[in-house]
Amino acid sequence: MPQTKTWKVRVTLFFILVGGVLAMVAVVTDHWALLSPHLEHHNETCEAAHFGLWRICTTRIAVRDKEDKNCERITLSGEKNCSYFRHFNPGESSEIFEFTTQKEYSISAAAISIFSLGFIIVGSICAFLSFGNKRDYLLRPASMFYAFAGLCLIVAVEVMRQSVKRMIDSEDTVWIEYHYSWSFACACAAFTLLFLGGLLLLLFSLPRMPQNPWESCMDAEQEH
Repeated sequence: MPQTKTWKVRVTLFFILVGGVLAMVAVVTDHWALLSPHLEHHNETCEAAHFGLWRICTTRIAVRDKEDKNCERITLSGEKNCSYFRHFNPGESSEIFEFTTQKEYSISAAAISIFSLGFIIVGSICAFLSFGNKRDYLLRPASMFYAFAGLCLIVAVEVMRQSVKRMIDSEDTVWIEYHYSWSFACACAAFTLLFLGGLLLLLFSLPRMPQNPWESCMDAEQEH
C-alpha cells in the first residue's frame, strides 16, 4: 500500500477505535434515558429513574423547592435502587419496568447491540491481520464489519427510543417526562464513527482504478 494511503488508513482506524470504545461504553452503562414524574406540590417525593439495555435504577428524592415542578434539574445523587430486568435475571425485581415496557423491545435492543460488538471484534481482528505482509485485502472485510456494527447500533438506538416512548405513553407508570442521557449520546457517536469510518476504510483500501483507457486493473497500482 502506498505511503499516502497508509496514513489515511491509520487515521481512519483510530477514529474507528474511538467508535468501538464508545459503543462498548454505551452497551455496558445504564444512562440511556432519564425518567421523571411531574410534581403537583413542592413537598412531594421525586422518583426519578435511569436505565440502559440491562437494568434500571430508581432514586427517590424529596423536593423542597417550590419553583421546581419536575425532576429534570435533580441529579440522581441519592440512594439508588438498581435491578436487572427480569428477562435477563429472573431473581431480580423489576415489575414496573417489565409490565410497562415491551419485553421484546428490551431484548431486541440488547441482542442487536451484542451483534454490533461482535462485528467490531471480527473487524478488529481483520484489521490487525491486515498489517501482515501483503494482507491489505483484509481491510475490505474489516471495513464492512465496522459499517455493519454502526448500522446495528443505530437500530438498537431506535428500538430503545421506541421503548422509552411507549413507556412514557403508558398509564401504568408515574414517569411522564424524559430526556436521553450520555449513554444514548455515546451510541449515536459510535454509530457515526463506525459507519463513516467503515466506508472510508473501504474507499482507502480499494486498489487504484485505471486512469487511462489502455490500462487494466492489473496494470494499475499494485498493493504492497
